[in-house]
Amino acid sequence: MSSHENCPCMAQCPLNRALKLIGGKWKMQILCSLHNNGPTRYNQLKRTLDGVSNTVLAGALRELEVDGLVVRREFLEVPVRVEYDIAEQSRSLIPILDQLGRWCDSLSAEGGNTANSGDDPADNGGAAL
Repeated sequence: MSSHENCPCMAQCPLNRALKLIGGKWKMQILCSLHNNGPTRYNQLKRTLDGVSNTVLAGALRELEVDGLVVRREFLEVPVRVEYDIAEQSRSLIPILDQLGRWCDSLSAEGGNTANSGDDPADNGGAAL
């Protein structure tokens, strides 16, 4: 029996699986933006996420869609209109992201060391609810 049997970093750890779903620089920000703004077209979403490239945004949206966290709706119009929205199962994630943001804020208030504080919009209150 391994001494690391209950390590939260192991491949079977639920936390590790969750971070694979929402980890990375943009996925949490995409989910928060969709939650705050409702169904959003690609270009509007790109404008709300200052600094994201088309390649990265398209890839993150595709991954979130495949994982069932974002819904992509295509409207058969001319030209074709596509909107992205937060999936129902992602709605329960928003309070968790908000709580994570409050936790980070409490570290700052207590004088804790929060790396890159203020550099990343996700650092400012998590889900920005």
